[in-house]
Amino acid sequence: MALLEVNDIDVFYGDVQVIFDLSLKINEGEVVSIIGGNGAGKSTLLRTISGLLSAAKGSITFDDEPVHGLPPEEIVNHGIIHVPEGRRLFSLMNIKDNLIVGAYNPRARLHQAENLEYVYSLLPRLRERSAQIAMTMSGGEQQMVAIGRGLMGMPKILMLDEPSLGLAPVLIKEIFETVREIADQGTTVLMVEQDVNHSLSLSDRGYVLEHGRVAMEGPARELLGDPHIKEAYLGI
Repeated sequence: MALLEVNDIDVFYGDVQVIFDLSLKINEGEVVSIIGGNGAGKSTLLRTISGLLSAAKGSITFDDEPVHGLPPEEIVNHGIIHVPEGRRLFSLMNIKDNLIVGAYNPRARLHQAENLEYVYSLLPRLRERSAQIAMTMSGGEQQMVAIGRGLMGMPKILMLDEPSLGLAPVLIKEIFETVREIADQGTTVLMVEQDVNHSLSLSDRGYVLEHGRVAMEGPARELLGDPHIKEAYLGI
């Protein structure tokens, strides 16, 4: 049984259709990457799953319950946590307070102290710098805070939108190692990512979006070896 199931959704921005009849399934415990060029509909898909956008048709089911049409805060309560592109931290607040903001849903609020300890154990640099103001951190450190804030919400599925965007190669490697560790500890991960090589290398499966449609899907290892993927996304 799939943990998350998206069935035949269409999504519009105003009069412009961005996603066409799109379906996908994410199983519990998987890491799944969504890849594709700019404007393919990747971020729109995550925003629709998390309730920030509404699908004009189709359905979204999570943990056997329909979640399409619910407000974003209700979707968070179900265990779908979205870490948006661009980090979106509270720049004048310190790291600890930024993390605690992530535990605002009722289930997470009850376990705030132990969740904070889990995040610090996973990302020890954040413990060392818990009093540091977010805007004074490097881009990689800010991305770690954004991921940690997402984990504070006790996700059943963590959706990451371009976690490596704008980061130096050494930091990108660190971010992906962290994502793999999160998955290994039992959190399902759905990731939109431009760095196709890194993202597919740590994923179980992948979907390729082109012009708002699923163009390809399959085991990540097979997608990495596919000639079309190599030419279009890896420049090989």
